[in-house]
Amino acid sequence: MSQNAVQIRNRLVIFGGLGVALAIALFVSPFASSDPDGLDRVAGDLKFDEKEAAEKPAEKLPFYAVFDEYALRGAPEPIATPLAGLVGTLATFGLAWGVGKLVVRGKSHSEDGSQTEG
Repeated sequence: MSQNAVQIRNRLVIFGGLGVALAIALFVSPFASSDPDGLDRVAGDLKFDEKEAAEKPAEKLPFYAVFDEYALRGAPEPIATPLAGLVGTLATFGLAWGVGKLVVRGKSHSEDGSQTEG
């Protein structure tokens, strides 16, 4: 198989996976349970949720103004969760893609000897 064919196949797999992840984020996330997640459940069971700080550390993060739990702030309720899933999936994909490009680029330079550390 030629190098070009391998690259095309890899891109199909990557973007096919992204498409599946986006479909799940958009169409399955609205059916997620509204029950507390595992950490919230344990905090409630063990009663240490009563000791939580008045000003939550998460409220200081820059993206707190955009997201509210698992929903997008300011969006209509029926689409707030799917939109948050869409944004989160794309952000995760973008970060993974960028790190992957950096790792592969650094690896290819070091293998062929064209880049030296200095």
